[in-house]
Amino acid sequence: MKQLAILGASGHGKVVAEAALASGWDGVDFYDDAWPDKRRLGKWVVSGNTMALLKTLSRFEGVIVAIGRNPIRIDKIALLQEAGARMATIVHPAATISASALLGAGTVVMAGAVVNADTVTGRGTILNTSCSVDHDCVLGDGVHISPGAHLAGDVRVGKLSWVGIGAAVCQGVTIGCAALIGAGAVVVDNIANDLTVVGVPAKRILNGFEPSKSV
Repeated sequence: MKQLAILGASGHGKVVAEAALASGWDGVDFYDDAWPDKRRLGKWVVSGNTMALLKTLSRFEGVIVAIGRNPIRIDKIALLQEAGARMATIVHPAATISASALLGAGTVVMAGAVVNADTVTGRGTILNTSCSVDHDCVLGDGVHISPGAHLAGDVRVGKLSWVGIGAAVCQGVTIGCAALIGAGAVVVDNIANDLTVVGVPAKRILNGFEPSKSV
């Protein structure tokens, strides 16, 4: 029996579990650091916390971290890999992945997502529902491309960055590390590290106000 451990018992965890079961895993076991206060996630039992999972890794053919916060997800993946966990990559059967795309360990690809030729993702990437990542994109560790967001070709996204729901990133743009692209934003220029940008075209936020010029 092909059993998967999922660290992170949340709404995102539910979607990951259903994608895993649809893609051929026989069963899933949940773990979460809110245990023992949190003992169930819908129809699933939460079996323990991170330490409990580390003690039972040999039971599982694969492990996936289903935590939405990018830095925490990457830290947990690093911890599990150091302990010898077999990090799974989950691709929903309703996603379309180019044969030349390379998905990093711990990546999850949800239903309706499209990943085109020669795209490369780092560890722990989330390619969420109905997003698209076009040819020759490179995504760093811990990137999250939200539902309905679209990256044109040759886009670079630095580690731990988040592209919000419905956002669009134009051809050849580079987004730095730990950047946040707001929902519905249209990114037409490069974005530096650690910036939050919103709007059409995307502009950076400074102290809660938007400057007049594009980033």
